[in-house]
Amino acid sequence: MLLFLFQQTCEQSGSQQSNPLLSLLPLILIFVVFYFLLIRPQQKKQKTHQKLLESLNKGDRVITSSGIYGTIANVKERTVMVVIADGIKVEIEKGHIANKLNKTKEFVKGGR
Repeated sequence: MLLFLFQQTCEQSGSQQSNPLLSLLPLILIFVVFYFLLIRPQQKKQKTHQKLLESLNKGDRVITSSGIYGTIANVKERTVMVVIADGIKVEIEKGHIANKLNKTKEFVKGGR
């Protein structure tokens, strides 16, 4: 359909001046497609991940972006202390928490 409109625009431009709005139509359509297929889903994903990070509490099972499973021992403003084995605690930036697990070790919706 876009090819047909483009071809029609090219044919019209040779004989007479075309409508400037019609010449911008393909550019506008491309922007709309990019918005609904790329930009909007990414913004939605970022919002759900931000809500996930705000809902982190002590005792939650999490997965980091590097694939390490652990339990949150302490939550600070920008970091969390994660217990990854008996007696081994690691301090991780909140942004690197990929997902939260529920009690049955399944993913909770809203992660990356």
